[in-house]
Amino acid sequence: MNQENALVVFEGKQIRRIWHNDQWCFSVVDVVGVLAESSDARNYWKVLKHRLNDEGSEVVTKCNQLKLVAPDGKYYETDCANTELMFRIIQSIPSPKAEPFKLWLAKVGYERIQEIENPELAQDRAKEYYKLKGYPKDWIEKRVRGIAIRQELTDEWKNRGIQEQKDFAILTNEISKATFGVDIKEHKEIKGLDPKYKNQNLRDHMTDLELIFNMLGEKSTTEITKSKDAKGMEECTDASKRGGKIARNARLELEKETGQKVVSKQNYVELTEKKQKRVEKTK
Repeated sequence: MNQENALVVFEGKQIRRIWHNDQWCFSVVDVVGVLAESSDARNYWKVLKHRLNDEGSEVVTKCNQLKLVAPDGKYYETDCANTELMFRIIQSIPSPKAEPFKLWLAKVGYERIQEIENPELAQDRAKEYYKLKGYPKDWIEKRVRGIAIRQELTDEWKNRGIQEQKDFAILTNEISKATFGVDIKEHKEIKGLDPKYKNQNLRDHMTDLELIFNMLGEKSTTEITKSKDAKGMEECTDASKRGGKIARNARLELEKETGQKVVSKQNYVELTEKKQKRVEKTK
């Protein structure tokens, strides 16, 4: 799941979500923090869970423990609820924001259904997302195309037994190392990105050429994975290295002709910082 798709915003507050069992599941703690306006949303949810259990409600037992990214960039198991279950939780929280939040939640859930039926809608929303941030039009086209290629690859991995987030990260890193000659962490360091900031997704700070070679590496990996009928982590890792190698060879040829490195210090931190300031002003 891409970073921009895994976070949604209600009244300036970010709410984490994950696509699970063909539906969106939202972080209960994040929603509680928005509605209860509590300085300690986790404790509020802890108390609320006890009350719901005492009342004999099945809401708590139906919540799923799913891994969501935290501010430190790591993934932790978090109580998550689908749209229907979240509605029931909202009813237990006295808040003037409850009704507008219900409308927002229904809209967010429905948008994903629309996107499944018409994938072009997802691309249109992604384009609008980057346009609002101020990215150049040509860059946006490449970034959105890269999202589609990435989704195709992750779908292929899922069909071949890759399920854990850490395994997706390992395979992605193998492609990156082979393509650019540096792993993702090193690539971020070159660009001066701070991993503690959630808005600093490496792909959102790639140059046109970096995006192009990244797409080549991931698309090549998809085709090799299918042609070799790779299954499981070991075989998918081998396909990832092979796919990245194809992109690497093309990158080296270009660098030889131009005398310039593809991996660049250039980033779009200024754009993401401006976006963050606009969000903070709405709080």
